[in-house]
Amino acid sequence: MKKQLSLLALLCTSGVYAEQAPKNIIYMIGDGMGPAYTTAYRYYKDDATTKQIENTVFDTILTGMAHTYPDDHTYVTDSAASATALSSGHKSYNGAIAVDTDKKPVKTMLEIAKEKGMITALVATSQINHATPASFASHNESRRNYDEIANDYIDNKIAGKLPVDLMLGGGTKYFIREDRNLVEEFKTAGYQYSDDFSALSDIKQLPALGLYAPVGMPYALDENPTRLAKMTNKALTLLDKNKKDGFFVMIEGSQIDWCGHANDIACAMAEMDDFAKSIELAKAYIDKNPDTLLVVTADHSTGGLSIGAHGQYKWDTDVIKSVKATASTLTELLLESNDIKAVWQANTKIEFSPQNKVKLEQAKKLGEKALNLAIKDIINKASFTGWTTGGHTAIDVQVFAYGTGASEFTGSIDNVEIADKLINFINN
Repeated sequence: MKKQLSLLALLCTSGVYAEQAPKNIIYMIGDGMGPAYTTAYRYYKDDATTKQIENTVFDTILTGMAHTYPDDHTYVTDSAASATALSSGHKSYNGAIAVDTDKKPVKTMLEIAKEKGMITALVATSQINHATPASFASHNESRRNYDEIANDYIDNKIAGKLPVDLMLGGGTKYFIREDRNLVEEFKTAGYQYSDDFSALSDIKQLPALGLYAPVGMPYALDENPTRLAKMTNKALTLLDKNKKDGFFVMIEGSQIDWCGHANDIACAMAEMDDFAKSIELAKAYIDKNPDTLLVVTADHSTGGLSIGAHGQYKWDTDVIKSVKATASTLTELLLESNDIKAVWQANTKIEFSPQNKVKLEQAKKLGEKALNLAIKDIINKASFTGWTTGGHTAIDVQVFAYGTGASEFTGSIDNVEIADKLINFINN
């Protein structure tokens, strides 16, 4: 009996004795969301009136870490190569959209899910044909070929059908063009179309396409702090009504990355908050539908975020919470106004000291770029936030999982292993 139990334990540990495959898969990618971001978010959300530092949703479902390197020895990936690995299980070069190093298409898990009769969906706050969502439903040698990628959402038929049943994000610039009106083609194919985010609730059925900005949607900090959460809720509601043969959805917190590239900490924490709320919705869905698997990860980390800087042993979240607009928006407001002090005090609680006054006034004379850098420098120094780059870093990223099959995503794994495990579930 003991030998039988030991064999069973070994099989379970090795993954040979696999869990029952989930019926539905929710795959969430925080673009640029390295470990420093989830740690920073914990402190950002901390209730300072209690002694304990409270856990966030990330802490409740952490299972492992993933390597992110592309198919060469540069070690630092871009979103396209990483999304290709995460969608297909194939390493490729930076810039590749679901193609291998020979630029030949590789099958993605969304395409496999569609072949299996599952309902499919893509949700993003970037344009819906940006690198990460693109790598699930299109194939192109370059992430920059936005029009061609958008065309694939119509032309890349799977078993004679369009690949994605629901798309929510930005991108009207690429879908309504002089050479081709893809929106009209989607309508002809039976898709409900929406371009008014305030009317998101009006989408009642699948298939559907919602495009809510010319390119990426406005930043959470600037306009709608829960726009990803709202789209996530809408997607899960629609998918739940059409889940007879299961569903696959990829939901991206796209602009965590954009804030990281900009070295804008207030922007980044607002995006993290929207992404966290979206994860909480997915987790709540699984609590009611335990035959569903949630996997959350990042494609890479961006900016080399440091929680603490300038030789000081502290990080001031009150400074960050006081900032009410992104640095890019603050730049526009300060350029347009003759009263720098009033604009500054209306949008931050950082002291308008003589030093900051001079720095902002001098930067304004030098133009938009200088002013933007000065604003971020003041915020970063006041909050003790550090950055090492305006690009990506090669640090491992976290993996989170919840629901049926979650135990398959433990330990230190490669990003292609995440895809391989999900594809195996879809094929079962």
